[in-house]
Amino acid sequence: MYRKSVLPNGIRIVSETIPYVKSVTLGIWVNTGSRYEEEDNHGVSHFIEHLLFKGTLSRSAKDIAEQVDAVGGQLNAFTAKEYTCYYMKILDTHTELAMDILSDMLCFSKFDPADIEREREVVMEEINMYEDSPDELVHDLYLDHVWPGHTLGRNILGTVQSVKELNRTKVLEYYRRFYTPDNMVIAAAGNITHEGVTALAERFFGSLTGTKRTSLALPPVLTSAYTVQTKDTEQVHFCLGTGSVPQNSPDIYTVHILNNILGGGISSRLFQSIREERGLAYSVYSYQTNYSDAGLLTIYAGTRPGNASQVIELILQNIKELCRQGITEAELVKTKEQLKGSLLLGLESSNSRMSRLGKMEVTMNKYITLEEIIEKIEQVSLADFRNMCDRLFLQQALSLTALGPVSGEQLPADLKI
Repeated sequence: MYRKSVLPNGIRIVSETIPYVKSVTLGIWVNTGSRYEEEDNHGVSHFIEHLLFKGTLSRSAKDIAEQVDAVGGQLNAFTAKEYTCYYMKILDTHTELAMDILSDMLCFSKFDPADIEREREVVMEEINMYEDSPDELVHDLYLDHVWPGHTLGRNILGTVQSVKELNRTKVLEYYRRFYTPDNMVIAAAGNITHEGVTALAERFFGSLTGTKRTSLALPPVLTSAYTVQTKDTEQVHFCLGTGSVPQNSPDIYTVHILNNILGGGISSRLFQSIREERGLAYSVYSYQTNYSDAGLLTIYAGTRPGNASQVIELILQNIKELCRQGITEAELVKTKEQLKGSLLLGLESSNSRMSRLGKMEVTMNKYITLEEIIEKIEQVSLADFRNMCDRLFLQQALSLTALGPVSGEQLPADLKI
């Protein structure tokens, strides 16, 4: 069902035909994000994402909105550390309109000075809103502390000061540097044919020219950090974590299994131990973050100040038990079934299928079939699990970032497993 083509100007097109649906999701993926920014243009990737909705040479922002609404479509975008995506979901009868609007936004946006000034205020309000969400803010503080000085550790939005200093010259310089055909992927999923999508891409994107100017992106160096930041909140929010594997690592499937057992769902050890058995937190979970050359495994919890020390001790206790006692074959089989079920259930829409295609192509330049992923999950053994526990938790020091009405003296000082 997966097919790939490359236009003469270098744009890659990946598609998956789903003949039993009436929708199509088109995504334009650009291989740039906050990781590739400099000190003097921090936040520019996200800022450009906003500006591309503000009008083109032939459409105003209102025109774009009205044309999307007129066909019941959904138009949106997001910026990540290593890529940016603009996407539209429509009925299959309006695929041409979706390609037209997306190409107009990507290739012919005006970057009007007045729009830049207005959107600057919007982004600064977004940053301020984020600062008022400690359960989200703590994750960025954690990244900044474990990868200090590296662009992967910085907030995608930028800071109020860095956004204030963005101007049209900086925006256009960055846009021209990265929004080039050899740095773009068009991903499509739904009731389409690959030939049809390729023909539309050639028609609307074929005249785009330019070559990406190379950007040196060194891997981050993991730092063991213990940081407590006082903030007047009702709860203490904290991230506790360790370095993990990059996205391309063959060991990523073992980490998926480890993460799932530790804190990846409501039957996980952390959820059962901390929330269900003791009622010490409403939200407690673990997750992994994987980039092209680095990764993290992170545990998050939010709890009352008086419970924070006990929650951290319980997390450490659960990790120790995983590392020292391991898991049973039955637990391993159960977790594999959970992962396979989650993977397959998550691909029941054209949105999710398009996202899977685009992300793989823009970050890894290859496609991994569902069958391959399931096979890799099935191949993980108990020995692989034990080795990964040792690699992540016994060979590395854990890092802690806490945010809330608490001091370092109130939290455990020893984070060794």
